[in-house]
Amino acid sequence: QVQLVESGGGLVQAGGSLRLSCVASGDTGCIEAINWYRQAPGKERELIAAVTTAGRKVYDGSVQGRFTTSRDTAKNIAYLQMTSLKPEDTATYYCNADSDSDYGAHCPNVEYWGQGTQVTVSP
Repeated sequence: QVQLVESGGGLVQAGGSLRLSCVASGDTGCIEAINWYRQAPGKERELIAAVTTAGRKVYDGSVQGRFTTSRDTAKNIAYLQMTSLKPEDTATYYCNADSDSDYGAHCPNVEYWGQGTQVTVSP
């Protein structure tokens, strides 16, 4: 089992910045990737960024160049640094962890979710 707790959301003006944190606990050695999703009201949850254990990062085009994800595997923390925020970035942001059986026989191939943190960007 992996537990994820996000923090760092809040209200910010357009053009501002926020940094989200995702602290993992439990079987953290099973985690292959930390993914960041967001869900705006009335819209589907979308994947916006991901960072693997090997350090490979991917970004959705909507956040490319503005958001940066990083991961401190020793401290079991992942970050999503968000800059040049826009009102359309307003959403609940979730971190998600991919558990991979390649990391051990006790590691299931499942996803774990945090509780989410609200980000609101005012015009």
